[in-house]
Amino acid sequence: MNWDNREELLRRIESDLLDSLDEELELEIEDRTGGLPLTPGAPPAAVGSHATRVAYFKELFRLQGELVKLQDWVASTKQKAVILFEGRDAAGKGGVIKRITQRLNPRVCRVVALPAPNDRERTQWYFQRYVPHLPAAGEMVLFDRSWYNRAGVERVMGFCSDDEYEEFFRSVPEFERMLVRSGIRVIKYWFSITDEEQHLRFLGRIHDPLKQWKLSPMDLESRRRWEDYTRVKETMLERTHIPEAPWWVVPADDKKQARLNCIRHLLSQFDYSEVQRPEITLPERVRHADYIRHPVSDDMLVPQHY
Repeated sequence: MNWDNREELLRRIESDLLDSLDEELELEIEDRTGGLPLTPGAPPAAVGSHATRVAYFKELFRLQGELVKLQDWVASTKQKAVILFEGRDAAGKGGVIKRITQRLNPRVCRVVALPAPNDRERTQWYFQRYVPHLPAAGEMVLFDRSWYNRAGVERVMGFCSDDEYEEFFRSVPEFERMLVRSGIRVIKYWFSITDEEQHLRFLGRIHDPLKQWKLSPMDLESRRRWEDYTRVKETMLERTHIPEAPWWVVPADDKKQARLNCIRHLLSQFDYSEVQRPEITLPERVRHADYIRHPVSDDMLVPQHY
């Protein structure tokens, strides 16, 4: 298929635009309009796709309800979990992380997405800057990229030496075993997309002003070095797939399927149960005869444009 075709590109941008909305709003837009054409005269979303999308929403909401149960169980039983999300640029890691955390308490389930190390961090023990973000009891931490940067982008782009690269492979299995022995559950996902799908997603980002910020010079260079990334990915999976912290590969060419499959698998990794909450009764507000609510000064109010 020619991904440079303008009509196909516009259709894909339209799909991604809808996908970036909250699912409830996306479904409401579809119900009311049958789609959201980007250009005058463009056809709405295919009729046959509506039932599929509704089925996706229903299953996503069901799984998110289970994630809330998992969250409550993790908090009440003082579990500790680390979930790593790795994959090529535009593989969909951010999308699944968003859907996992969408309904959860950020005090229980938080996301860590570290920038490139600074000059000081480059002189530290490699894993040192990740350690402060590890979970305490009753927490789940989702790493949007992780210490596996060394086995991927750092190796391909020459940001680490051969010795540092080999030391990483000697150290990471022991590091993860230490985490597991300390009571931290380590779950690792690799989001796998094809060459053609990454090409299409990059084109979509280039032509979508709301997503151009996602493309960095490093991302564009990674596109050129597709085969280099393939080789280091295969090496990484082979050398760090250990019984205590195995890799799980998520086929991710279809974003929605990847999200559902990943969330369902994540839930299956825990023997959780629903935590019974005490019944909540809203108390009566206390009222005092001498209470007076003072008006807010007009110059403090946000202008009411809407």
